[in-house]
Amino acid sequence: MPVPNKLALNALACALLGVLTVSATAVATAADELELAADTMEDDAALDAELDALLDVGAPAGAAAAAGSGIKWSGYAEFASAYTLPEPDRWSHLRARAELTGSGQLAPRARWKLTARGDVDGAFDLEDQYYPAAVRRDQRRDFMLREAYVDIGHGEWEFRFGRQHIIWGEMVGFFFADVVSARDLRDFLLPEFESMRIGQWAARAEYFGTDTHFELLWIPKPSFDEIGKPGGDFYAFPWLPAGTLVTEHEPSDSVSNGNYGARISHLVDGWDLSAFYYRSYDISPTVYEVTPGAASLRHERLHQLGGTFSKDLGSFVLKGEAVHTRGRGVNTFTSVPGGVLVGLEKTAMVDYAVGVDVPAGSDWRFNAQLYGRWLDEHRPHMISDRSETGVTFQAVHTVGSEIEMEFLAVSSLNRSDYMLRPKITWTFAPAWRAVTGVDVFGGSGDGLFSAYDRSDRAYVELRHWF
Repeated sequence: MPVPNKLALNALACALLGVLTVSATAVATAADELELAADTMEDDAALDAELDALLDVGAPAGAAAAAGSGIKWSGYAEFASAYTLPEPDRWSHLRARAELTGSGQLAPRARWKLTARGDVDGAFDLEDQYYPAAVRRDQRRDFMLREAYVDIGHGEWEFRFGRQHIIWGEMVGFFFADVVSARDLRDFLLPEFESMRIGQWAARAEYFGTDTHFELLWIPKPSFDEIGKPGGDFYAFPWLPAGTLVTEHEPSDSVSNGNYGARISHLVDGWDLSAFYYRSYDISPTVYEVTPGAASLRHERLHQLGGTFSKDLGSFVLKGEAVHTRGRGVNTFTSVPGGVLVGLEKTAMVDYAVGVDVPAGSDWRFNAQLYGRWLDEHRPHMISDRSETGVTFQAVHTVGSEIEMEFLAVSSLNRSDYMLRPKITWTFAPAWRAVTGVDVFGGSGDGLFSAYDRSDRAYVELRHWF
């Protein structure tokens, strides 16, 4: 990995500082406009209430019991810049983002929520000589309806209908038991998980008992991972050349193609245990056909059986996740005269992770994990070994109430690839946050992280909540 000289790093620091200064003004202006719009809507709501009183229009049943029954607005505006360091060095993000959430109460146990997000990224116009046209079109701008649902409660049951995030597990750095929500993977696993998740249009029923939580889920029209286009910094299949024409085939809208599942969790002597079954189309696509200049992707029908556990053991918290998947394929690569033949072999597999969270005093936290994948049937030309394992280590140190320093290291134990992520978060005001850090990938061979060795980057993010 090329190491930038001191002059280049100084220039990068000056550029990032300049972008941060300009973006702070732009974000503050955008936030003021959004706050003005919210105030205007609140004034309109107050005027409607006065007209209802004048005309003696009765309030809906239960409205008097719903405190603050008007619409509540919240959200954030953010500017993020990232500069990729290896030659050719380039801006890989100059992104302005705004997310707006509205929520309200329809009745004492009926609520709604709507969240939308929009992005505009100038890096793909500025660096048009580096990124292929398909990548620029895909990442220049984006709009996402993140959530749009209604909650209804009845007894010990809660029902949610609409676009929503379903979180069934969460380990540091990776998704394992969190198999339901799709993800935006155009920046690999680098963003916060909350911002990566893509909601599913679903009907969900949850039972909340004293020590038991039970969940039923139906997704009639699944959403899938957003992986970008070949030639992007973190395209999911980096071995496909930039400019490859990719066709992604998704299942039809037939009700029979929907996803469904059930999950139960229970407390047993301080152990938080859960188990689930999920029948779905894979949120991640699989390459099943490659021809010169073109490739085809599909989503395979899966059976997944998994579980999670966690236990507070006093000086540390032990936790883990495991998922058995049947129906997914693994790519094979066979050398043939004139090139490489890409194939696909089906095999059952188990993904797992076990880790510990260790607090040290009031200002240090440590996390260590062992993770892996085991293939039930292995072929000599598969892209991965039969058993793949790796480790993660995270250290977090807080300085007062404003500064948090974090270091995350991830490495494979099968090969020499790794990812290093030092960053600093500065909450310099109640509604303001600045983050700066470096993402470094390295190693040799065909590892998960070494594939992105040319995508090392430094970044700065500025966010304002309202």
